[in-house]
Amino acid sequence: MTDTSFKKTFFSSWLYKLIPHPFLTAVLMIGWLMLMHQVNVGQLIIAMSAGIIIPKMTQFFIQPAEPVHWPTALKLFFIVLWDIIISNVRVAKQVLGPLENLHPKWLRVPLETTHPKVNTLLALIITTTPGTVSAGLDDDQNTILVHALSTDSIDSVIDEIKTRYEQPLIKIFGAKRIEDTP
Repeated sequence: MTDTSFKKTFFSSWLYKLIPHPFLTAVLMIGWLMLMHQVNVGQLIIAMSAGIIIPKMTQFFIQPAEPVHWPTALKLFFIVLWDIIISNVRVAKQVLGPLENLHPKWLRVPLETTHPKVNTLLALIITTTPGTVSAGLDDDQNTILVHALSTDSIDSVIDEIKTRYEQPLIKIFGAKRIEDTP
């Protein structure tokens, strides 16, 4: 082992022992300073103490996060935000317009993975986007039951959900597709 790799390994393991969850440490420190509405030496010491002690006390309860593909996650965030804005306008027009123009439908969206985070976030995104609501996640059939406020084509709604939301979620978490598993 070279001297530089030894230093990196020693420092990273020492730092990990001191700060097991760096993100939580940063959030606690910033949160404390924001709550106190001031930054001085005393508050910095309290913030650093809380930021180190609380994660240390809870390190055995917090599971390490799995790797996330952040560029795709950021892109999906903006896609969902845009869809929420556009869907609000579309749903307002549909609800305030003639009721005979509404064509509500129940549909089952087949899922490509059994990854719990992917499927849960997909159901959450479907529910947050106005005009659709996820009513249930069926693990036996590996589908999400969705109610669409108005659609003429069930297949187009399913295709949109799968391409706009499910595919990026699979990439974000590196989930295995059902057909890829033996």
